[in-house]
Order: sequence, then C-alpha cells, then structure tokens
Amino acid sequence: MYKYRPHDAIETVLRPHDLLWITDVESLISELPLPAWASPEWLVAAPVVMRREQVDDAQWLPVGLRGQTRSERFKALLSVNAVAHCVPPEFLVSAEAWKLHGQYDVFPAVQALVNIAPLLNTMGLCWGPTGSVGFALASGLPVLHDASDLDLVVRASSPLPLATVKLLKTLLVSHLCRIDMQIDTGNGGFAFAEWVSGRNSVLLKTNTGPILTADPWAKIHQPPFRPIR
Repeated sequence: MYKYRPHDAIETVLRPHDLLWITDVESLISELPLPAWASPEWLVAAPVVMRREQVDDAQWLPVGLRGQTRSERFKALLSVNAVAHCVPPEFLVSAEAWKLHGQYDVFPAVQALVNIAPLLNTMGLCWGPTGSVGFALASGLPVLHDASDLDLVVRASSPLPLATVKLLKTLLVSHLCRIDMQIDTGNGGFAFAEWVSGRNSVLLKTNTGPILTADPWAKIHQPPFRPIR
C-alpha cells in the first residue's frame, strides 16, 4: 500500500481514477444501501476511486466502490474529511509498484504493463495504470485474473503530438491482453482507440455527463475537482 505524506494528502487535488483510502465507512452515502460485498472489513483495506460527477456540495466527493469481481461496483459519495490518503495512477509508475508485487507477475495484464512502461516513460507522458491492475498494485488485494484487461490513463491537458499518437497506436497492440487507454484532458476523458479510429467526433466523459465533440481539448465550463481540505 502506498501513501502520500500527510501534508501531501492535504495539498493534492483529486482527479478521476485517483484511489482514496477512507477513515470511516459511515462517511459514505448513497441512494441505495451498500451491497453485502462492501463490508466494513473490505472498505478498510480497499480504496475507493474518484469518478466523474458534478456534486454541488463541496463537502462530498463522487467515488466508486469495487469488490473482487467485475460485477461488484457501486456509486457513492464520500465526505471530503474522511480521506486518509490518496494514490494517483501516475504514482504507481514513479514507484514502479509492479516490482513490489511479484505475486502478480503471472497475470498477462501485469506482464503487458512491465513491457510497455519503459516505452511510455521515454515519451514523457504523465500516465498510470487504472482499473483492476492499478487497484491491485496500490492495495495488494486479490482482484486480478488471467483475463484482466490493462487499463491506462494519460493526463494530457493539450493535444498529443502526432508522433506521440503514432507511437501509442503501435505500442498498444499487445498479444498478452487487451489494453484500454483513456486520455484525461482536464475537461473530461475519452478512449484513445475511439479517437484514432477515424471518426469525426469522440465521446468525452465530463463531470456533467458524456458529450460528443470533434475537439476533446476544447474548453468546457464545469466545476473543477477540489483539493482535500
């Protein structure tokens, strides 16, 4: 498990895909009761993930809970005061977290991550693993299996250079597992594969909902994500 130092956790601005550990299960609220798999014991060990949603009250953060299987997902709101610490996907890269979890080397998704990490790093991208791979590397919990995909996020506040796009298209062709890359522009997130498919527009997921746009980097008026206080 990785932690920011306490002052780092206070200073950091939370973004989609960041993993959060909570201090109190009672700090979660939702329209429906928590599912049985989201037990207090599980939520002590398992992080929740920041998701995209406009929340008018600054005291609450939109988060997603996940269990050990793909079907175990649940949306909730988390009190901003209940965040113990945060691990963003890019921290897992700088820490080379896969080297600290040798038990995951048998999974194709982790093998694919090990293979492409040096190449992505040489491209100067701000990136990291998300989904089940990021969750497992950050928490040490047994959520990976042989058919797990490798989900990645690239933080890019400006359009990617054409040379970078071409390299990414080649790099993401893996025979080990399916690789799904999301580009986070700061305004929203979109699927890299859809963007390079030749379509005239791409689906951009924003805080206020998905939109079709020809330019995913165009400015969109929406509330920014807030720092932990």
